[in-house]
Amino acid sequence: MTSAYLTHSQFTAHDYPRHPEHAGRIQAIWQQLKAQGLREQLLSITPAPASDAQIRAVHSAAHLNRLVDIAGQERTVFIDQDTYALPVSLETARLAAGAVIDAVDAVCDGRAQRALALVRPPGHHATAERQMGFCLLNNIAMAARHAQNEYGLKKALIFDYDVHHGNGTQDIFYSDPSVMFISIHQSPFYPGSGAINEIGAGAGRGATLNLPIAGGHGDETYQRLFEQVVAPASEKFAPDLMLVSLGFDAHFADPLASMRLSLGGYDWLARACMALAEKVAKGKIVFVMEGGYDLTALAHGWCNIARATLGIDSISDPYGPAPGEAAMGRIDKLITAARRLHKL
Repeated sequence: MTSAYLTHSQFTAHDYPRHPEHAGRIQAIWQQLKAQGLREQLLSITPAPASDAQIRAVHSAAHLNRLVDIAGQERTVFIDQDTYALPVSLETARLAAGAVIDAVDAVCDGRAQRALALVRPPGHHATAERQMGFCLLNNIAMAARHAQNEYGLKKALIFDYDVHHGNGTQDIFYSDPSVMFISIHQSPFYPGSGAINEIGAGAGRGATLNLPIAGGHGDETYQRLFEQVVAPASEKFAPDLMLVSLGFDAHFADPLASMRLSLGGYDWLARACMALAEKVAKGKIVFVMEGGYDLTALAHGWCNIARATLGIDSISDPYGPAPGEAAMGRIDKLITAARRLHKL
């Protein structure tokens, strides 16, 4: 089976010393893919930068102009306390979004069954109007809209299991019934959105599904939420394409969060996503890099995504099982409430 791989050396140019979202993140993945001999097994596609029109399909003119202004300066700007931009950052962000768009092209035009977009800066916190949470452009939102505009796909599913809620993706599609957004995320936690009763608005009511869980949950919780809520909701929605916002910051070793997913649990989720895509979207699936700040978990995790898309059964896991997991009883109420809200 063919698996497309999109990344670019430019992704190291957007960098700020000692910031959690630094160039070493993607370099660690590149190094591990090479060390494990996976790189040459993937169909490499060199991405092109996203155009103004592709950016404006999901972002306001003011959002783009803010990055254009920063590109004309000779200094690093902190847009908020977490989110930096350099003069080169707009060029890099355009290429990151373009890589995800080109990954969609690869699975939609038949060059590949699956695709991995290893990009930075990440995107899922960027709203229609605002850069935030380390994110400058919403890569996955632009790719979903591109799939609809260029290939006539009626419905796209975005499943986000970064540890943080993808508030930007939710914001962009909140009133849109043609894009379903499903998120499993730690709560209460940054950015403070993603309550279970946030289900969309207007024509998009019901097309947003949030599964907020407290810190301490791990493999068993994520598996139950996927099997009992994510999968049936996705089958009900019946998308033409599945896009995955994937952060490895729910791993138990991650320094910025407190979830208990293991690399084995992440591997289960990736393979479950691919099986779901086979069932509902003719196998068309794109995995998109978001967070993950323990470099070992991040690098081996993405190698395992590559293995899964290539049909390799084994995984790479230097950490092993998580040390523990929160009590399961609290999840029963969440599953019941989500199934009731979304008529599953």
